[in-house]
Amino acid sequence: MPRWRFCAACEASVAKPFQLFVTGTDTGVGKTQASCALLSLLADAGLEPQGFKPYESGCERLSAPADTLALRAAARSQWPVEQLCPHRFRAPLAPGIAARRLGREPRWDTTLAAWERLRHGSVIVEGAGGLFVPIDSQRDIIDLIAALRLPVLLVARAGLGTLNHTALSLRALAERNVKVSAVLLSRATPARDPSERDNRLWLEERHGLQVLGPVPFLKDPRRRHAAFRAALGPLVPHRVRGR
Repeated sequence: MPRWRFCAACEASVAKPFQLFVTGTDTGVGKTQASCALLSLLADAGLEPQGFKPYESGCERLSAPADTLALRAAARSQWPVEQLCPHRFRAPLAPGIAARRLGREPRWDTTLAAWERLRHGSVIVEGAGGLFVPIDSQRDIIDLIAALRLPVLLVARAGLGTLNHTALSLRALAERNVKVSAVLLSRATPARDPSERDNRLWLEERHGLQVLGPVPFLKDPRRRHAAFRAALGPLVPHRVRGR
């Protein structure tokens, strides 16, 4: 069984901007924490990254979307929230549903225009929920991934159920010819799960891809962030990490 060090595609393009789309098998699996860890690693390397969260729901204040602000802080960026997150909603619902309740349709060209301002640099794009979460009346998150043509980091739960959820997500991405750089397993609760011992190896063997983690459950936010950084370090090419 080969041990993975870093994604070959990333290693082959060290001179190019580092870009990755972070999506998940579900909501609450650790996408924002994974995105922040990646952004902090890239910022440490002097790459001046940006975190792009085109759709965010559950915003207590539309001017201060929590996930987008966390990404911006991790990237050490000063970019305006409006450019990093063009579509923001108060309701804690799928973006497309939150917009429909308001009688609105999120403009696709607004999303693409925001991406155009970012796409020439190092960017971590974070989705909303899983692949088939609607972002407007016609499109889901997977349509956004395909449109941006970025490789994917798939964040999944570490425990029971992840084999099924991860396999379904990988199949959907393969059907759209989306490259998956890695799967990251993350523990979201302190409860012990006997399936965790087998899940990483099983996913590697069955799907032939890089599986990172599992990131342990840690209450302290700083230790949790450090654990995500340690797990995701192999995705950052070693020549970049060594700067």
